[in-house]
Amino acid sequence: MAEHDIQARLDAKFRRDTDGGRRVVDFAVLSDGHAGLTYEFATVDATSGGDRHDYVLKIAPFGVVRRGNTDVYRQAPLLKALRAGGVPVPDVPYASPADDELGTPYIIMERLPGRSFVPWEPHASFDRSKASLDTIWRGTVEALATIHAFDWKAALADWEKPRDLSREVSYWTPLLDKAESEETRRRGRKLAEQLSASCPTGYRIGLVHGDYQPGNVLFKDGALTGIIDWELASIGAQGLDLGWLAMMADANCWLPGWRPVSSMDADQVGDIYADAIGHEIAERDWFEALACFRLGAISCLNVRLHRTGRRVDHIWECFAPGIDTMFERGIELTGSRRASPRRAAS
Repeated sequence: MAEHDIQARLDAKFRRDTDGGRRVVDFAVLSDGHAGLTYEFATVDATSGGDRHDYVLKIAPFGVVRRGNTDVYRQAPLLKALRAGGVPVPDVPYASPADDELGTPYIIMERLPGRSFVPWEPHASFDRSKASLDTIWRGTVEALATIHAFDWKAALADWEKPRDLSREVSYWTPLLDKAESEETRRRGRKLAEQLSASCPTGYRIGLVHGDYQPGNVLFKDGALTGIIDWELASIGAQGLDLGWLAMMADANCWLPGWRPVSSMDADQVGDIYADAIGHEIAERDWFEALACFRLGAISCLNVRLHRTGRRVDHIWECFAPGIDTMFERGIELTGSRRASPRRAAS
């Protein structure tokens, strides 16, 4: 469906729901980030053009089986439960699992103040001094502890069954076939073998964001205002989130020309997390290695989609040269297999 058709349906919805009192303006693809099928818009008084309310719309892809990250509506009960529990996420005033209004399921969220700190290409409005970066990264890490402390058993008991960590590697492995070089595929398979042979047991189960990094956290004047983009959320091993965030801060996972802007390293991220939540994630290196494998495999697919014109997004040209570096760092981390030196998991 063309964007003008989505806008027309959205406008019709608000006019219908408000007896003609409100209309949609400024509909556009969300300006920050690279999220698919995500739009920003506002509603105003249909007569005066005043009383502006800003929103973000996420829609499910058309003609695709709705499961996992393509099941957009599943985020509605999650975000409502998190907001009720004090986690800083957007309110969801409108959502539907049906096709009748917009032609596909959707959620409409309030537009929170601030902007995300996309770690590879921070907006020019962000101060890059060490003090400012420390504030952003510390706030991001401490907010992760808030997510992980959320009582999912009480609030989300029927939302989703816990995911088995042992299936993570096999889930992403087929994407290695999309790599353009046999050497990249070889390194990815070696990392997959090492991860599978050393999969942790006894890990902590809870809410997992799935793509937790400063690019999915909003800041305004240095203060954290919200946590966004919950498409990959699940109930599972919480080390997945910490490993992903540690990978972002670990310079050894990246080539110098495309390295996240950070004032911290992976160990500092882990230590701040442990202090905030009161325990460490055991096998931190394994989870960071899994993050390297996941992002490397995802990059193999997205570089292929971009270069073949099926899903053009030039940011993947920046990731492409570093895929082998990610795999090599993961191989190194799985070789070390050290648990946290400060606290054992409880």
